[in-house]
Order: sequence, then C-alpha cells, then structure tokens
Amino acid sequence: MVMSKRVSLGGVRAFWSFGKVIAGVALVMLLSASCYQPPWFATWYAAPQNYNILFLGIPVPPLTISNQSVRQIVHTSLGGNLIRVKLTNFFGTTPVTFGEAHIARSTGNGGVDLTTDHTLQFGGASSVTLAPGEERWSDPVSLQVPTHSDLAISLYIPLSTPVVTTHTIGMQTNYLSPGNQVGAATMSNPTTKTTYFWLSEVDASTVNPQDTVTDLAAHPYKVIVAFGDSITDGYGSTPDANHRWPNDLDNRIQTEAEDLGRVSVVNAAIAGNRWIYDGVGPAGVTRFAHDVAGVSGATHVMILLGINDIGIGELDPTQSVSADQIIAAMQATIAQAKAKRIKIYLATITPYNGASYYDAAGELKREAVNAFVRSDNGADGVLDFDQVVRDPSNPTAILPAYDSGDHLHPNDVGYQAIANSIDLGVLED
Repeated sequence: MVMSKRVSLGGVRAFWSFGKVIAGVALVMLLSASCYQPPWFATWYAAPQNYNILFLGIPVPPLTISNQSVRQIVHTSLGGNLIRVKLTNFFGTTPVTFGEAHIARSTGNGGVDLTTDHTLQFGGASSVTLAPGEERWSDPVSLQVPTHSDLAISLYIPLSTPVVTTHTIGMQTNYLSPGNQVGAATMSNPTTKTTYFWLSEVDASTVNPQDTVTDLAAHPYKVIVAFGDSITDGYGSTPDANHRWPNDLDNRIQTEAEDLGRVSVVNAAIAGNRWIYDGVGPAGVTRFAHDVAGVSGATHVMILLGINDIGIGELDPTQSVSADQIIAAMQATIAQAKAKRIKIYLATITPYNGASYYDAAGELKREAVNAFVRSDNGADGVLDFDQVVRDPSNPTAILPAYDSGDHLHPNDVGYQAIANSIDLGVLED
C-alpha cells in the first residue's frame, strides 16, 4: 500500500516530536541523577541581603509570610534550553520551607503562560526546607527560554516564616497572595512588592537533548557580573522597565551576539552597599566571593562601588574611611578576581554634589579614589563613569539631563549613557 506523502510526513513529524519529548525527559532525569552536568551560566541574579538592615540603620517593620504564595518576575539575559533556580536562606536564623515551587513564562501583570508551567523539584521532591544559611539549586527543568524573557518563579510558604533573606531594591513588581496559588494562571487577591524573597539566581544552559558533550568548547559563553551599590542596582530608573545600566549593556551585547558570541549579563549590586563596612549587605570586599566568584560561569566583573563608604562616613564619623582604605579594598578585590581568572574592570565613582551626604571632604576622597582607578592598578581596565555623567560646567555634580532628582542616582537616560560608554571590545579578549 502506498501512503500519501502528507500522511507519511505527518507521521514522521509526530514521531520526531515524540522523540524530542522523550529525549528531553531522559536528559532531565539524567541531570537530576547528578551524573551529567551541563555548562551552566547565570542569566539572572539578585544579591541576597538582610531584610532587617536598611540604609543608616533605618528601622524596618518585621515581616512574616504564612500560608502565602509569592510570584517573582525575573528578566533573563542570555537564553537557553535548560533552567535551574537557586533558593536561598543565606541570612535566615530559622528554617524556611517551600511547600511547592513553579516556574513559567510571564505574561505580564503577575500572569503566567500555563503551557510553559513546570513544578520545580529539589532532589526529586516538590518541597524543600532550607536550614539557616543554606542555599539550594533546583533540579534542571527542560524549558525553552529565549534571550530577554520574563520568567515567573512562584513559591508557596506554608508555615509562618519571618522574612530575612531578600533583595530589597528589586525595581520590579512582584506578587504576594494568600494560600497555595503557585500553579495559577493569575493569582487572586495579590498585594505587590518590589522586593525579591529567598531567590538569588537563575541559570541556563544551551545544551540540547541530543548533545553528549558537556565541555565549554562545545558551549562557550561569557558571564559579566555588574557589582556595586544602588547606582548599579538601578535606583532612580523606571520600575518594571529594566533600565538599569547593566540591562542597557546587555541590550547592546545581545544586538552584537553574532560577533561577540554567547554572553550573559547579571546584576549583583546591593543598594546602600559599601567596600569596607557591613550594613546593607556584607562589605563588598568580603561578598565578592559569593556574589561574583560564586556566580555560575562568571568570566568578567564590572565594579562601581565606594560612594557610600565616603558619604556614610561623613554622616557617621564612627564609620569614616579614608581614600587609602577604599583603594586597599579595591586592590584586595583585584587580587581575588585574578586568583579566580575573572577579568576585572573598575569604574570611577560618579559625582554627587547636591546629594544629602555630600561635603567637600568627601569630594576630595572621591577624587583620590578616582585617580587610583584611572592609574595602572592591576585591573584589566577602567570604566570612566565619572567622566560620562558629570556636568562639564560643574564636574563635582551629575549632568542635570542625567539626574534622577536626588543628585546622586542617574535617570534612565543617564544609565543608558553609562552603558553606551562601555567598550564591547573587552569581551573579545
């Protein structure tokens, strides 16, 4: 009997689609068995910090989550075929239990595309409890995630749990709803937050089910970690718009992907962070190991940090630091990066005349630190953000067109100017 060409091709397509499904399931089972590890790269990051510590010791009302679901929206950098998610209880003092966790493509306004919805598992279990200080990766999920996708990660917290580990300045609307709604297309009765809870990293991989090699030669990539304080965290930019300077840099890079190859950009900033003193997040010189070297696949780091060391030190003399102390912290961090074979680029501290903690003594410190950054200091390069955003007629102040209004943080236009100033040739090394 002669089968029609249409029927024959339909059968082939059906068989091929079924085969892809089986191969994908088999790959995920293999990965979960820990006998096969693909080359993971971070595609989104939020540096964990202690919810209870805010700028200059501002008191924070305690927050407890109980029998509630939190849906958190993350904007990816480079896409992939496999995804894993890191949950964190890094600063927690009590265990936290996640009764169920899901990942799906976001449709906006807290909604998800249920055709892409997957239950996250942890060692094959759909629930997981993290001890104080513990972080845990989910098992890999076979999910096609294009570059610059919005993913929704939904966590159900069944027990009364004090919130400690967060990323406070998320610049992104997230959703908190009663009961277990992690599998809902749209959560009912939500309240909104701009904080990330117990979520620190999303990784991707470009392996396909038919791949049998796991080395980086088969799946080369580079991961840029942007490290710093509120200026890198995007404070002053438009919420929900991904207009932080690392986002703008990522947009440029993905446009040049044909020449630059696979590159991901993630943001490890913490608003209020400093080099020397713990406070809003651990001190930069100590958290580098977790928030840069600990990021999956990190190959480059771009650092803008130090203005809070200067400004807070002027407000609180007990935490005053010298330019030499900031420079020593930078030198120590250069050494850490070199030891991990991570290329490091230091940014000059941007101007802040008119900001609440500006004074002449602090300005002298900023200028001394910037002189070091522009010197032959052992880093792989300098990012002269000071020169980019300063007012030529008043170099100690940010250009009014770039000012978000507080004379410290750039606006969307200023962040774009910062991103545009970065030479993409640093990725060709």
